[in-house]
Amino acid sequence: MLKLDRRYYDLALPPLGQVKINTLFAEAVLKGQTTGYVYVDCVQSPRTFYVTHEYGMSLIYGDSGNEEFNRGLKEYMTNETGRRASAEWLQADPAGGWEPLLEAVVKEHNAQLDQEDLQPEAAGRRRMYTHTRVNFTFDAEVYREARKQWFRQDADIRLMNGEGFGEQTGLVIPRYFWRDAEHFLNSGVGYTLRWEGEDASSAFSAYRTAEQLEIGIESAAAHRGKGFAFSVCCALIDYCLEQGLEPVWGCRMENAGSYRLAQKLGFKPLRTIPYYRLP
Repeated sequence: MLKLDRRYYDLALPPLGQVKINTLFAEAVLKGQTTGYVYVDCVQSPRTFYVTHEYGMSLIYGDSGNEEFNRGLKEYMTNETGRRASAEWLQADPAGGWEPLLEAVVKEHNAQLDQEDLQPEAAGRRRMYTHTRVNFTFDAEVYREARKQWFRQDADIRLMNGEGFGEQTGLVIPRYFWRDAEHFLNSGVGYTLRWEGEDASSAFSAYRTAEQLEIGIESAAAHRGKGFAFSVCCALIDYCLEQGLEPVWGCRMENAGSYRLAQKLGFKPLRTIPYYRLP
């Protein structure tokens, strides 16, 4: 796996366009919306691509038959050389023939851990896990009917103005997806629902293209289960519809809250793919 210079990230865009799953986060890296890295099999004429987003998501696509690249991939996944400083979520082009290779790496790695004399906690931290990633399609009519029923008219929903961009806490917040507040305000959009003087829930553009906007959502623990996430997402979806953008949602199937909220908002499961958590 060779690191590709940022000046040549455009080489990875045409083959990315052939991948038939949600690849917006990878496109965001390649087009410079956010930071990340690209690894390839050959820096002059690459055919295999591994795009990793600094938030901890990655995508592999292209030629899966390069044995030298695949050896480097195995080392990267198992982190034998310490190249990765944190955990990562990996998905692969379903049409690229990657799944048997990735599953074999996961199986071999975990079997080796089982043979080692490790404390359960340590073994758990070092294991690889296979989850399920869900791509959705949006049904505007279902959304409009749901909005009539569940939108909270008493909600105080405000357009994000960039204040507190670097101080906001949570797992899914704008600073993980945009370079800085100015970049977010110029190219992104978001809404925050305030309740009793607190930021209860926020929905924002995690990625945005000329045609699509992927939704990021974060709710404060004390304000969950009150319909706030649904209502603040409505503000962002309304914006998408007004601007002619397709709202996009993706999540782990195991994330029951996100999975249910997506369907309540009119997103219908379209396809599922393996989602590998690398230690």
